[in-house]
Amino acid sequence: MRQVREGEVNGLEVLFDRHHRALLHYFLHLTGNRATSEDLVQEVFFRVLKYRRSYQTESNFRAWLFQIGRNAYLDHIGRNKKEVAWPAEVPEVTSPDAAPDRLMEEKQETALLRQAMAGLPAEKREVLVMSRFLELKYEEIAAALECEVGTVKVRVYRALHELGDRFFALRGEPMS
Repeated sequence: MRQVREGEVNGLEVLFDRHHRALLHYFLHLTGNRATSEDLVQEVFFRVLKYRRSYQTESNFRAWLFQIGRNAYLDHIGRNKKEVAWPAEVPEVTSPDAAPDRLMEEKQETALLRQAMAGLPAEKREVLVMSRFLELKYEEIAAALECEVGTVKVRVYRALHELGDRFFALRGEPMS
């Protein structure tokens, strides 16, 4: 990014190759729409180029990138004046050696988890996507959300708690 910041824009290709998948997954989890997500990824890299001089070389690039991504997403929502559909294209996690009845149970649980995620407010989905699906460090999330690390920890805890309550309610089990 230092090279791009100094005007060597060919380095943007390397940054795109390294980070576009994570951004695409982030947007897929937020929008549930592949075309919109791909457009948002392109918008992020356009903004990286446009605002390259604002990048502080001592800061975490990934956090800065996701901050730009979050702003692009919020701008998109503002332009469309509606919440984008969810569930996103979440990869299913199944064991290849699982018995057929276990595979069916895993698919049902995945569907319930998607439903539970869909019921979460967008802010809670966002911190879960960043922390659990994209495996961003709390420091990176805090930088992207422009808040303290402690605030991120509380938000993740609350989002996980609410997700668990929703998931178990959908399964017909008592909430914690």
